[in-house]
Amino acid sequence: MKKSPLLRGRRGLALSALVLLAAVVLAVWQFKPATPATPPAEGSVAAMLHDLALSTDAWRENRRDISVLLDDLTRGTIATAAIGEDALYVTTADGLRYWVPDQSGRVADLLLARYAGLSGERFPISLFDTDGETPWYERLLPYSPIALLALLAIGIAIARYQPYRATRAGTDIGFDDVIGAAEAKLALRDVTAYLRDPAAYAALGARPPKGVLLTGEPGTGKTQLAKALATESNAAFIQITGSDFSSMYFGVGIQKVKALFRSARKQAPCIIFIDEIDGIGKRAEQQRSSDAESNRIINQFLAEMDGFDAASGVLVLGATNFPNSLDPALVREGRFDRTIAVGLPGLGDRDALFRLYAGKIKAATDLDFAQLARNTVGLTPAAIAYIVNHAALLAARAEARQVEMSHVVDAIETCRIGEQPSGVTPLSETDRKRIAVHEAGHALIAADLRVGRVEKVTILPRGQALGVTLVTPVEDKRLHLESELRARIMMLLAGRGAEQLYFHEVSSGAGQDLQEASKIALSMVGALGMSPSGALLSLQAVREANIEFDSGASIQAADQLLRTLEAECQARLKLMKAALDHITERLLEDETVPGEEVLAAIAALPRPTQEARAQVLLAPALEMIDRVAASALEEADNFQLAPRPSRDGDEEGPGMV
Repeated sequence: MKKSPLLRGRRGLALSALVLLAAVVLAVWQFKPATPATPPAEGSVAAMLHDLALSTDAWRENRRDISVLLDDLTRGTIATAAIGEDALYVTTADGLRYWVPDQSGRVADLLLARYAGLSGERFPISLFDTDGETPWYERLLPYSPIALLALLAIGIAIARYQPYRATRAGTDIGFDDVIGAAEAKLALRDVTAYLRDPAAYAALGARPPKGVLLTGEPGTGKTQLAKALATESNAAFIQITGSDFSSMYFGVGIQKVKALFRSARKQAPCIIFIDEIDGIGKRAEQQRSSDAESNRIINQFLAEMDGFDAASGVLVLGATNFPNSLDPALVREGRFDRTIAVGLPGLGDRDALFRLYAGKIKAATDLDFAQLARNTVGLTPAAIAYIVNHAALLAARAEARQVEMSHVVDAIETCRIGEQPSGVTPLSETDRKRIAVHEAGHALIAADLRVGRVEKVTILPRGQALGVTLVTPVEDKRLHLESELRARIMMLLAGRGAEQLYFHEVSSGAGQDLQEASKIALSMVGALGMSPSGALLSLQAVREANIEFDSGASIQAADQLLRTLEAECQARLKLMKAALDHITERLLEDETVPGEEVLAAIAALPRPTQEARAQVLLAPALEMIDRVAASALEEADNFQLAPRPSRDGDEEGPGMV
């Protein structure tokens, strides 16, 4: 729902100010008393009417009753008189001014009846401010400013809340202009054919889809796909959001839904694109008045989708990042018939995206787009657009003539790990060493377990972090093995483990790492069936079934998994103690160490024998077994070793079975 062009930007503000100024000028002109060209003669009825028009206070100060009026009328002492709507104003020959109330008009009738019977010279009498002397249109003029302002408000409301207009000239975006999302574009080809010729589907008895739902992460290009679909289908395009149906007034949201579908049917073939359709929400129990209004909006939306013919050429296209937030009745078959997932761009798509956005800025000719694409695994097209724009900002900040490769790399790091803050209080040598040990632990475990490609390690603050280890994915993955998740948890715990190994005490710097590791562990235990105890129950299924569940066992299982992986991480760090010392020293010297140096430090370690490596890695488990065996021995009252049976009669002595 868009504003009228007359109300956009400064033009709308200027128009409103002009109309308001005209209303004020009209009001001032209307209420300003008219000044005659020549003053009336003193003592005339015109002079009295002029004085009354200026102010009636001189008469209102003296109130008289009917007897005084009749007495002055009989004695002939009245000089001039004026009949008003609710009073009679009298001026006597000696200059006295008074008034007589006349709410019903009977006093005026009595005066006129006596006036007709007077003999001799009669005093002048006139009408003052009565309906009889005022034209009908002049009675409306005092209310004209208010009426004008009301008409202006109604006009603005109609212009703003005008029935939804569709874009017919196309959106200037086609499928070829949308880079990536190949699967989504392929799925939308059928919809394009239907919108171009809905009668062909109806002739075959085929039921075309009424609604299509686009899902995916934020920034993957769902809105661009919707605009491209409208252009390819040569259909009208109405773009709104899920929150447009909400209103502070009861019943307005339902009328908006009706107006939307009514406008779409008139302009068919038409695509109704509802961005962030999860804003409509789910129906809920009517515990509050707002719940009742929300339920009514959803019910009306469902009724409208069931009401229009599938061959009418109207398609509802929804986009959301949270498909689980939609009402189940809304996404069932017959309403939203298809759900299309818009995925992240692949390697080639990222290369094309960098080339596209780099063409819009003054970029250097030696940009390595292939390397940039490899270093941005998992980023959305919106993130890539931000990276290129931020690189241009960095180049402008450095007063460079063009955007170099270093600017783009710095922009990628900013996108992944945050902006490098300025004016940070210098850290003490003890804190610098602790941060260096922490980040060295992250980097070594990440490289050793191949969690990803270690790009760089730095103890310079970035964003909210005091130090950063930048690890980028090697490939696009949607399927993660249990071993990969365990390796990622160990990488997150490695910073804390390195601190414990060096200082025998941990710090608050591992708080965010523990939070991320706990999320993965809880997901493994409660949703992925990777619990150490072998439990396969999904906590999400339990919640959806509305079954009361004690999550204490799952929390204990996740904690057990974290403790096991922490012990294994500690064992690996002990094996790589020399590399940990080297990377820590290099960080304290240069503050930033490239990932290649981390790999070289691991490669320089002496290769332990398989038996020694297994012994170090199994040390925590063996220590636990020793403690259990010792506790059993202490509690035994009489512990004897059973004799081992000998293979020949000559061999005797105790033995272990």
